[in-house]
Amino acid sequence: MNILVVEDEVKLTKLIKRVLEEERYQVDIANDGDRGLEMALVGSYDLIVLDLMLPGISGLEICRSLRQEQSVVPVLMLTARDAVNDRVAGLDAGADDYLVKPFAFEELLARVRALLRRRIQPENLASQTLKYEDLELDLVRHEVMRAGQRVELTAKEFALLEYLMRNAGQVLTRDQIINHVWEYDFDASSNVVDIYIHYLRSKIDEKASRKLIRTVRGVGYSLRVK
Repeated sequence: MNILVVEDEVKLTKLIKRVLEEERYQVDIANDGDRGLEMALVGSYDLIVLDLMLPGISGLEICRSLRQEQSVVPVLMLTARDAVNDRVAGLDAGADDYLVKPFAFEELLARVRALLRRRIQPENLASQTLKYEDLELDLVRHEVMRAGQRVELTAKEFALLEYLMRNAGQVLTRDQIINHVWEYDFDASSNVVDIYIHYLRSKIDEKASRKLIRTVRGVGYSLRVK
């Protein structure tokens, strides 16, 4: 599940991102309103966590713009203001829920889960499960199964496997993987991708007769199609 966090307090943004990633969500961040609106309009997100007061375009303006573009992505509004009229303004702008700072991260996660449950209708549940041969990835429960056996993955391993499964048969370069799974400014010269592919193989392929993760030397990695 992909979540966009638009928040100008850098320290808080990093904390929210870490907490969400520990729950195996894929998280993008923006620290000002203009960038946040741009990402919200062009990206494919299941939820947006949006601060009310931002440099540039405000959270209210972002929310109104999204609804004017017929976007139905759930919006969880964050604000330091606890006045009733501020909450009403956020909800009237199209926000789905409201969380006042400071907040407990347990409450943030509970509200995120509730909004995502509302978004996922019964007829769409199948689209929330990725399947490849005997490998299944449940985007709602954040569970992975191989040949009917549950596989425990970390948040980054889960995100990497999701990216590979969504692009099964396509060779993904290390740069593509880093840009999608890690921060866009991550040091591309590091061997973090190779390390995490090794972790995935040890959990996904090691005990299986058919190995799914393929190395294309000098290029990158893919899930097999044959």
